[in-house]
Amino acid sequence: MQALKLTQIGNSMGVILPREMIVRLGLVKGDTIYAVDQPDGVRLTVADPEFAAQMDVARQVMKERRAVLRELAK
Repeated sequence: MQALKLTQIGNSMGVILPREMIVRLGLVKGDTIYAVDQPDGVRLTVADPEFAAQMDVARQVMKERRAVLRELAK
């Protein structure tokens, strides 16, 4: 765990991520990170939670309709 401090950025507040964390997450300028509400606080992630949920649904449909998808692939 690493403690981060808030800083004033114009009329907003921001958090400066340490270089090691940026490298570990594979971030570059302009990337998007997501703040996900959790029961015990907020989690920052580089993965889009909505996309992950959509992919879970797609995987389930592909699993249930495997035979149909095989026929369509011919």
